[in-house]
Amino acid sequence: MPETLIKVDLKQSPYENEMVHNRWHPDIPMACWVKPGDDFVLETYDWTGGAIKNDDDASDVRDVDLSTVHFLSGPVGVEGAEPGDLLVVDLLDIGAKDDSLWGFNGFFSKNNGGGFLTEHFPHAQKSIWDFEGMFTKSRHIPGVRFPGLIHPGLIGCLPDQKMLDMWNEREVDFIATQPDRVPPLANPPCAPTAHMGKMQGEARDKAAMEGARTVPPREHGGNCDIKDLSRGARVFFPVYVKGAGLSVGDLHFSQGDGEITFCGAIEMAGWVHMKVSLIKGGMAKYGIKNPIFKPSPITPQFKDYVIFEGISVDEQGKQHYLDVHVAYRQACLNAIEYLKKFGYSGAQAYSILGTAPVQGHISGVVDIPNACATLWLPTEIFDFDINPTAEGPTKFITGAVDMPIAYDKT
Repeated sequence: MPETLIKVDLKQSPYENEMVHNRWHPDIPMACWVKPGDDFVLETYDWTGGAIKNDDDASDVRDVDLSTVHFLSGPVGVEGAEPGDLLVVDLLDIGAKDDSLWGFNGFFSKNNGGGFLTEHFPHAQKSIWDFEGMFTKSRHIPGVRFPGLIHPGLIGCLPDQKMLDMWNEREVDFIATQPDRVPPLANPPCAPTAHMGKMQGEARDKAAMEGARTVPPREHGGNCDIKDLSRGARVFFPVYVKGAGLSVGDLHFSQGDGEITFCGAIEMAGWVHMKVSLIKGGMAKYGIKNPIFKPSPITPQFKDYVIFEGISVDEQGKQHYLDVHVAYRQACLNAIEYLKKFGYSGAQAYSILGTAPVQGHISGVVDIPNACATLWLPTEIFDFDINPTAEGPTKFITGAVDMPIAYDKT
């Protein structure tokens, strides 16, 4: 059996666990060390460190302090890893902790995080999902059940100081272009809630002042939310510091492409069994700037989809030039309106798109002025037929159950 190198107690605050951190900084000490060829297990908190509870009250989503996230297990040092190498990570298996066989999804208040469709869903809501082996269903969203494709939403290696400085400079400069925007354009360093692993004293305080937030994906990987990085996947990470400093967290039981709900896919606490090796000088050999990966050979097999198209014309009818963000938003909104015809609330439909294994595709980026994006919704996840017919849709969902909502405090 592989050794569990990092353990987490879900009854304990992640701030009390020195094998965990929530910022990126090259000086964070390695939580543990392994050798190339070793396989091992890391346990992880959910990305909020237990802030969201298994109940029917969305006030925890409304009030969560997003400056604390994400809580990551690591960094793991790999002996012999040097800047310029590629760290090869095989994701051998991933699962939920036995004492936490559930997950959550939701959307943040526009005033505390927002999300992809925050103008349409400005208030905090959540859904709870129970795990039944490889399947999941929610008491808040009837009529849907699907297999999970469990994956880490966030995995990457430590940056060097030059890269950290570049991140902070460009993101702070970007925030300055619209300093009063809600939600903000990016998240700058925030020392008061930084957890720097084993760092202590003045060194810890200094690093906390400049430690990069873990919210976005960056050159090193990070919060990429790629649902196909599941068990059996292999990832090639650029190495920037001696030992690489691999960290992982933000586990998802299932997610739709884009993670459009932002307050997670189906977020969970769990464990990752992985194996590491090195390609010496691999960054230069293969011209790699960002991580590359080989997907899992195990994926849910769906044979029938309803595919929704969106173009780069927004809800107000304004034309945008080849804007795939606008196009995918329109595809998502079109899917939500369609699902409402079967009785789902808009929030329930939105949550389905964020949690179920839907596919998002960029279909065209050259036919000016419109980009085209599509959302592929598998029909087999529903307890009823959602295909369009001459008879029209039947409202199979009665509306007796909806997702909990928490309005902003006045």
